[in-house]
Amino acid sequence: MTAAVAPLVVRLAEIAPGLRVETGPGATGPYAYDASNYRVLPGAVAYPRTAEDVVAVLRVCREAGVPVTARGGGTSMAGNAVGLGVVLDFSRYMNRILDIDTEARTARVEAGVVLDALRSATALHGLDFGPDPSSHSRCTLGGMIGNDACGNRSVRDGRTSGHVEALEIVTADGVRAVADRSGLRAAEPGDAEAVRRVAGLEADLRRLVKENLASIRTELGRIPRQVSGYQLHHLLPENGFDLARALVGTEGTCAVVTAATVRLVATAQASTLLTLGYEDVVEAAEDVPEILRWSPSAVEGMDEAIVATMRARRGADSVTGLPEGRAWLYVELESDDQAAVNGRAAELLDVLKARGRMTGGRVVETPAERRSLWRVREDGAGLAARLVDGGESWPGWEDAAVAPENLAAYLRDFRKLLASHELTGVLYGHFGAGCVHVRIDFDPATDAGRAVMRRFLAEAAALVVEHGGSLSGEHGDGRARGELLEVMYSHRLITAFAAFKRAFDPEGLLNPGVIVDPAPLDADLALRELPVVETTFGFPHDEDGFAGAVRRCVGVGRCRSDVGGVMCPSYRATGEENASTRGRARMLQEMVRGEAIEDGWRSTEVKDALDLCLSCKACSSDCPVGVDMATYKAEFLHQHYKHRLRPRSHYSLGWLPLTSALAGYAARPINALLRGPLGKLLARLGGVTTKRKIPAFASRRALRRTLRAARTARPTKAVLFVDSFTRAFRPEIAGAASRVLTDAGIPCATQDDLCCGLTWVSTGQLSVARRIMARTIDALDNGDDRPIVVAEPSCAAALKRDVPELLGTPAAQRVADRVHTLTGALTDLADQDWSPPPLPESVVLQTHCHEYATFKGRRPADLLRHLGVGSVDEAEGCCGLAGNFGFEAEHYDTSIAVADLALRPRLDDLDGRTVVADGFSCATQIDHLAGDRGIRAVHLAELLDPAPDAPGEAS
Repeated sequence: MTAAVAPLVVRLAEIAPGLRVETGPGATGPYAYDASNYRVLPGAVAYPRTAEDVVAVLRVCREAGVPVTARGGGTSMAGNAVGLGVVLDFSRYMNRILDIDTEARTARVEAGVVLDALRSATALHGLDFGPDPSSHSRCTLGGMIGNDACGNRSVRDGRTSGHVEALEIVTADGVRAVADRSGLRAAEPGDAEAVRRVAGLEADLRRLVKENLASIRTELGRIPRQVSGYQLHHLLPENGFDLARALVGTEGTCAVVTAATVRLVATAQASTLLTLGYEDVVEAAEDVPEILRWSPSAVEGMDEAIVATMRARRGADSVTGLPEGRAWLYVELESDDQAAVNGRAAELLDVLKARGRMTGGRVVETPAERRSLWRVREDGAGLAARLVDGGESWPGWEDAAVAPENLAAYLRDFRKLLASHELTGVLYGHFGAGCVHVRIDFDPATDAGRAVMRRFLAEAAALVVEHGGSLSGEHGDGRARGELLEVMYSHRLITAFAAFKRAFDPEGLLNPGVIVDPAPLDADLALRELPVVETTFGFPHDEDGFAGAVRRCVGVGRCRSDVGGVMCPSYRATGEENASTRGRARMLQEMVRGEAIEDGWRSTEVKDALDLCLSCKACSSDCPVGVDMATYKAEFLHQHYKHRLRPRSHYSLGWLPLTSALAGYAARPINALLRGPLGKLLARLGGVTTKRKIPAFASRRALRRTLRAARTARPTKAVLFVDSFTRAFRPEIAGAASRVLTDAGIPCATQDDLCCGLTWVSTGQLSVARRIMARTIDALDNGDDRPIVVAEPSCAAALKRDVPELLGTPAAQRVADRVHTLTGALTDLADQDWSPPPLPESVVLQTHCHEYATFKGRRPADLLRHLGVGSVDEAEGCCGLAGNFGFEAEHYDTSIAVADLALRPRLDDLDGRTVVADGFSCATQIDHLAGDRGIRAVHLAELLDPAPDAPGEAS
């Protein structure tokens, strides 16, 4: 805590006792970053619950001369959401939808409401909020107002400013006011001092506009996406002195928005999507003016690098429906009638074919395919940040805009500019609105690279102005472009911007360094050259090893989403930034940096940030840049506890494969012992929760009996790897899997004396894990090239990914290339004419997170549907047990909270359906949640077993 902030925190505790304020690097580290190139470490983070809390913070900060930065989802790409002093995080508590007026088609929301939450609430009434940034699953309305955000359908819906009716604000001196379409008024009419202050402020603003009419009229509001600077043209007499709209896009530099009344639009009744292929983005841009004549709701563009990265990260089938080409446009048409919109789409396609620029085009027929394609576009910023070839790219010039009719000419010249500086850019964006997002392979870590970046940005600013455009089209100027505003605007208008801010914020305490008196664009850059960090994992996909791996996080914040995918279960359960993948990655970046966090691997702050990570690996798939927090956590725990006493659960659960193997020789008496009082005592001694039953051990005899009964005389085509969990707790799965594989035309030999090392990895005992893995690889890499099938998904994932990354040997990679889950084997290797036994019409499915993350395109849900299950209701999300995590006493409550998100609701609404869960953790959690109701999960092998009553199943 800095000297300036310490007394402020004490003062806030006195006047706002319910206000949560946190200091120290463990709290402030994640808030030093947004999704931009910048790092500014705040002194404190405050989490207001009410507007009165905001008033208290601003008044105390003004007294102390401490800056304040308002923050929503923290996804700003221009450095708008980082700052010294105090950061106000509105997303944590001020996230309530206060009112929806269906007749007036308006909603009143607090600043921290996530856009998707508002859209879900309004959809019940056939209404929507028009602007829809790609970050819609985590961006807040306050952040959208701060940047004047637009989105994929801005051709139809324009900017946020066009949908704001009124803003509830707090001024820098702590006065609450309401800015609306006709001016400014005090929020509390009975407060004479506030009324006087507000009246004086409005008078100053009216005088400012009157003195600068010519500049405002001629320089502002020229193109649809002119977001740079302050939008003072809304204050012109002909625009009714619309102060609400004028404050939109001020990036928290003039006032702090606590709530807003926004206008809603009717939800489209019918729509269709066209995908159009081109040789390059310039050719695509040439067709945009013609497309706009057809009144589309969206015209989005992207180049081939984004698509290639998506396919590499999530599997070839993650992007379907694109025609041949190296660049693509998405064109969405809407109407009240599906037949009419389909007809228009066909006509447009014919017109564009006749123009001769397309390499191909098609109408996307299915909703699933549309969702898949939109996800590619929405993940553009992250996918472009870390490409399939390992190259990194950065924002800084990611938001320029021109009139749509000038887009092709601008892009042509822009690509020449890139080439002249020997830079490469990945382009995507809102082509229909003339707004181009581009991430460029700058080198912000070195002095030479920063000099190139500075020269390029200055020339890029001149170029976009030459084409009649704007430095920013929706992300705002922030720290990235504030210095360049003088290239775009006259000195008189720059002076007017400064006067506008000064009227609201005379001391310059609100988000200083942004727009007015801007900081140099190359000040406070986060990236710098760092020392090599010695690790046990090899991090083969990251040029700078561990430092490069944690640098993958660029802050786009998909891990803060409450819906879609699996990442990040701990954030979804807690709502805390420090419990998100992004928050943890930022703490690891701070650790590597070595400034705020000085004790490196020994840092308790970093350990605490990683504590609630379930090691589910979902981020390695769901995160657009491929952050793999499970691996980072394993490495950290290994280094943190090296030569030190570990938590008790690391011994009791980390060494489970060994202890369970020993228990198999006396399973019956040990199970009886563990079910009694001594079992609870042993659990406590081992750091294991007593709120769960300890799973019963199976006897070695049961395993041998099961495997003997499943043997086949047919020549074997695969190896069934019987993992430690299956051997120790449910040997019947091995027998069922063997019979299913034989029935499917994949008779297998069994390997039942090896271990993947997973439990030692998840508890950070990597030296032991390497020894276990090396023995396993020596046994499996014996010249045999038969597929290896693993019934336990977590062990399959460990063999597929952890083993080669930890051992780093060709042998480990050869074995990994042979590994399949049971789902994968039945998808890829089964006889074409194989027909399973009769299956239930409807199932509830819990997919193991490691299978979801590691085996792309080989999902149990797809296999079940292919085999004839009519309805697969997948509990999308982590089960919450996650190996050792949910058994550890201190994590039990979080484990259950995660289960409550998706799994428990399915179990509570089961209605006789079969529950399918291949993972031992998942099945154990299901038994814990619903076993007392007779609900038990079946493994896919049991569901498909041609002889479920085969002998040898009992333990």
